[in-house]
Amino acid sequence: MRGHLSRLTALAVPVYAELLSGVIASVIGTLWVAGLGGAAVAAVTLAGTVENLLLGLVLVVASGTSVRLSHALGAEDRTDAARTTRAAWWLCAAGSLALAVPGFLLRDRLASTFLDGEAADLAAGYFTVAFPAFALFVGQRVVDELFKGAGDTRTPMRIALLSNVLLLALDPLLILGAGPLPALGVPGAALALTASRAIAFAVTLRLRGRQRDRLRTESPGTAGGVRAAAVRIVRAGAPFGLDFTARMAVGTAQLALVAGFGVAAVAGYGVGYRVLLVVTMAFYALRQAAAIEAARLSGAGETGALLTLHRATGRLAALLGAVAAVLSAALAAPLSALFTDDRAVTAQSVGFLRMAALYLLPYALVVALGGVHQAAGVGRPLVLSVLLGLGAQLATSAALSGPLGVSGVWLGPAVGAALQLALLWVLAVRRAQRAWAATPTPTPAPAVALVAAPAPAADAEARALRPVT
Repeated sequence: MRGHLSRLTALAVPVYAELLSGVIASVIGTLWVAGLGGAAVAAVTLAGTVENLLLGLVLVVASGTSVRLSHALGAEDRTDAARTTRAAWWLCAAGSLALAVPGFLLRDRLASTFLDGEAADLAAGYFTVAFPAFALFVGQRVVDELFKGAGDTRTPMRIALLSNVLLLALDPLLILGAGPLPALGVPGAALALTASRAIAFAVTLRLRGRQRDRLRTESPGTAGGVRAAAVRIVRAGAPFGLDFTARMAVGTAQLALVAGFGVAAVAGYGVGYRVLLVVTMAFYALRQAAAIEAARLSGAGETGALLTLHRATGRLAALLGAVAAVLSAALAAPLSALFTDDRAVTAQSVGFLRMAALYLLPYALVVALGGVHQAAGVGRPLVLSVLLGLGAQLATSAALSGPLGVSGVWLGPAVGAALQLALLWVLAVRRAQRAWAATPTPTPAPAVALVAAPAPAADAEARALRPVT
């Protein structure tokens, strides 16, 4: 148990720093754009929303890559590891073209669908720069997951810090102008993001080359089977992408319900949501760490160890969720005051954060334990529990918004998270725990076995095609 706790912590802390740095850079970048007026803020907000929606598709490849690579390395199958790496880059190229080209060609229509007038023109200008450079975003996510699949979460953290520091420096220079640099406004924000990503990606590729040499995952005859490896990546990553996309869709619908209670409610929700990002990013960091570790154990055939990993993940998630709930309830007022001095907005933010304390604990457990189940091949019941829970969340928010007002909307996530946790236990946890408990952890092979003759090609192919169990 202690071994799992220490390894989960070592993997999760860098991931949390990586995610948090992105949130901070995004908030500061929005402040620079805010000086250009409401139309500019609306344009950048739409651009961020579109990227988040596309992220659900990108996560299928990215998350599937880390899970499959960790599984292959756990099995000490260099052939499968090499095929997974090649398939990940193939999917990266195909996905970038499939998303960037239509996005660029339809940029004006996309902008005018959600905005009009000056805001639509500014959004189209942002897309003109952002969509051709979308491959940088996809490529960075994929190569980050290649590092994580090999158990290295510190390098992606350092690259994220580099990228976000560059973004913080370039944003004011390109948005507002300085010296010989003209003020480019909203397109300048897109250029700053593109430049920071390009530099960070170049550094990442150089570091990746060193990691590949160290791991020596390349082996003869790895050109074949890449298509099968790509299919396995998509299958492993699909639950992660579907989970994210479903949460984004319900979040958008939740915002529409809040909008019915006025501008102050929407603004308060926005403030509270940003505060919660600081703690919920910890849940997702733990989820990534648990998924990497679960995939490694599955690949190594140590299925019995998944039970102790599950318990260790649950304990850490419960601790994080409980601390987050206490902080959300106790510090709601002072934290909200940091963002605004509008009393109406502050009141709405405080109400949201105090209600959120009811859902943070079950939410932390669902998110973190989901990493174990998805990486261990129990993703379908998890996705079903998430979809049903999110549906209940939206229905509860809508039903209670009448008698309880906006407070009824805030209660919806608590009901949805509790239902997700209950369904996860019924559909996945009990069944998986029985299976893991019945599977003994194999005794490590003697050292001499590590230098035995290579397995025949047919045996290597069989191990490469072995599903995550």
